[in-house]
Amino acid sequence: MKQFLILVLISCSLYGQPHTATGEESEYPQDYFRHPLDIPLVLSGTFAELRSTHFHGGLDIKTQQREGLKVYAAAEGYISRIKISHYGYGKALYVTHPNGYTTVYGHLKKFSKRLEDYIKQCQYDKERFEVEVFPHSKELLIAPDEVIGYSGNTGGSGGPHLHFEIRDNLERPINPLLFGMEVKDSKRPYVKGVFAYPKDENATINGKNERVPLRLIPKSTGDYAVEKITAYGNIGFGITANDQQDLAPNNNGVSNIQTFFNGNKSLEIDFKRFSFDETKHIRRLVDYEYYIKHRTKIQKLFIEPNNPLSLYKDAYDQGYVRVEDSTASVYKVRVRDYHGNESWVVIPIDGKYEPLKKDNTLIDRSKQSLVYSNKNSTLTSGNFTVDFYKNTLYDDAYIDFKVNSDTLFLGEDKLPMQQNFYINYDLSNYKAEDQDKLYIARFYGNYKKPYYVSTSRKGNSLTAKTKALGTYALAMDTEPPVITPVNFTNKKWISNYRFLKLKIEDKLTGISKYRATVNGKWILMEYDYKTNSLVHDFNDNVVKDTKNELKIIVTDNVGNSSTFEATFFRK
Repeated sequence: MKQFLILVLISCSLYGQPHTATGEESEYPQDYFRHPLDIPLVLSGTFAELRSTHFHGGLDIKTQQREGLKVYAAAEGYISRIKISHYGYGKALYVTHPNGYTTVYGHLKKFSKRLEDYIKQCQYDKERFEVEVFPHSKELLIAPDEVIGYSGNTGGSGGPHLHFEIRDNLERPINPLLFGMEVKDSKRPYVKGVFAYPKDENATINGKNERVPLRLIPKSTGDYAVEKITAYGNIGFGITANDQQDLAPNNNGVSNIQTFFNGNKSLEIDFKRFSFDETKHIRRLVDYEYYIKHRTKIQKLFIEPNNPLSLYKDAYDQGYVRVEDSTASVYKVRVRDYHGNESWVVIPIDGKYEPLKKDNTLIDRSKQSLVYSNKNSTLTSGNFTVDFYKNTLYDDAYIDFKVNSDTLFLGEDKLPMQQNFYINYDLSNYKAEDQDKLYIARFYGNYKKPYYVSTSRKGNSLTAKTKALGTYALAMDTEPPVITPVNFTNKKWISNYRFLKLKIEDKLTGISKYRATVNGKWILMEYDYKTNSLVHDFNDNVVKDTKNELKIIVTDNVGNSSTFEATFFRK
């Protein structure tokens, strides 16, 4: 009995942590990982918050708007991966630990000296700035509290910060706060909008068979009431909600959402862990059409077909509720952050059958093309062929498909895609010397400005891959990139300079590749697409002659090239 009581006490201790909504951090070691910076943990981005194309895989830790802060390994282990890229995480380190977890550190300015020396040797061996290597487990051992890098703003970062992740042995990112890291947070999540959705043509909300915005009424308690609605049939709801911590004004993601219908749990969405294979399906969680039009993410509190997300729990009838005629019901939503702060939304519902007024406007399907979700579909007209492979769409859909000369119309961008579809153009009618300069562009915005779409060519066929419907056209780029020196001129002495700086730009299709040599020998130059900067660090100690002939070749995405040559002197 005594042993039983001890076990009960231990269990209560583990599951009674006050700072979390679910108590599930007991599954994870609480004192194993340290905070990777020496400053208070203040977040600009939370785990699994909704980004435009994915769930956020970690924590974005503020670095007080500075670069160069020491970044510490969260625990002992070894460097299992180093990746340097122009986009994404920029300069990133991956440390695998003896307990099976891996921590990730992204957007670094640079690595510690021994790691910097290691990766620069790889870059010089491969003659590439962008590299990815996987050292073996005994090659780059990491001690507890070792400085492994310095915070920065590389890659797709929108400002200086450290992106920090913890992944399990299946490479699934997990909320790092579950491992005992502390963030000051006493604020409730806040709800900005509530919406109701009919499941089918037989359901109505306030007499309508369409998405209906509901009137949200904030209460002094921090909760929310919603103006009573009338409804009938199977309906679902959606909300726009965010959270803030005490020390930051950022609009972050929430940690958990639960719904209840007449006191019974209907659905739970738990943002504790996900896999990278499913993150693209954020397009199924949010109302994609609404997001494209309003840039606001409505989280749908119901599960539509072909939604493979593992975030859902206790989904009764896929989160939809059934409202009968002449009934009174209450639908509630509880929104929580990681620390257990919560806000409630209460929606009273009067069940009322309201026959819909018949819409006599007929849609002419003869002018549309049916694209299937569960099998390949091909649309062809003129020189264009569009291939939708199996499982590109979530649902079968009619698409407005029209070709006018070299312009392709694919309706509006309102259907979420699981994967890319492919636009092909037959170049047979174009001269061979012109074919290399052609690409497929998509038109954006009110002014329909053309933007380059990732395009490849094989023989006389041009292919672009994309996940967005809309208007596309064949375009031509004959303008080479522009290369401009920043901190030197031809035949200048630059002995006191640590860096050699230039700008490279291409207005139409963007930079594809570049190569720099001094006296015929390749030198490492780091490219930052956000500032169009190209920089060489003389501390690499590969430029040793007094007189140096610099040559830089920059190529855009259709093959136009520019060459810059200059002489500089150093002692």
